[in-house]
Amino acid sequence: MSNDTVGRTLLVAFLLCIVCSVFVSAAAVGLRDQQKANQAAEIKRNILTAAGYADQLAAGEPINTLFARIDARLVDLETGEYVEQDPATYNARKAAKDSKLGLKIPAELDQAGIKRRARLSPVYLVKKEDAISRIILPVHGKGLWSTMYGFIALNADTQTVASLSFYEHGETPGLGGEIDNPRWRASWVGKTWADEAGTPIIDVVKGQVNPADPKAGSQIDGLSGATLTANGVEYTMRYWAGEHGFGPYLAKIRGQK
Repeated sequence: MSNDTVGRTLLVAFLLCIVCSVFVSAAAVGLRDQQKANQAAEIKRNILTAAGYADQLAAGEPINTLFARIDARLVDLETGEYVEQDPATYNARKAAKDSKLGLKIPAELDQAGIKRRARLSPVYLVKKEDAISRIILPVHGKGLWSTMYGFIALNADTQTVASLSFYEHGETPGLGGEIDNPRWRASWVGKTWADEAGTPIIDVVKGQVNPADPKAGSQIDGLSGATLTANGVEYTMRYWAGEHGFGPYLAKIRGQK
């Protein structure tokens, strides 16, 4: 009898799938710790870039050595006060899902479209001679296809943007994915994301910013063909700049000057 039968073909295919699945699963489990370490390193790299250490990173200085210069703290978003807890062991994503550690965002306040947030958030401070020179805040919000995770760095005045970066999102390459474009991110530098009272005013416009517009100082060029992603970035920033985000914390910093 011929060995080339439908039953034998299916059996071989089935066994091959089983063997491949075992190898893939074993690799995923075996590399899980390394994957987590790589993710943590990438997040630190983004924080350091936002802190102004891009040149040192490019020169090959170790990430952990540079990160030791950053003052990482945990903040209660409702009160704006620091919490004595190690931010290195805190997972804001998990906390947001917890009934005690997270909270549901009222629909009328949820500009970022994230539904829930953690009660606490890490913040990262760059200091010079014991004075804060840059404040790095983790932000996230809905784009067109995904939740966008990134960092916005503010100057010591808590109003002007020092840098913006995203380290995780699933927006369309070439369209919404242009939020990663260095030129677009650079256009945020020096822009005002909140006024002196702390009211969010950042605005991603359609098309290009008109320099003659009195509001140009708080406006960002839109993304061609990616209006919904650009709107998502704007609404994300407005949420985290507001009273339900980092507003109370930034007000505390302004009050200490």
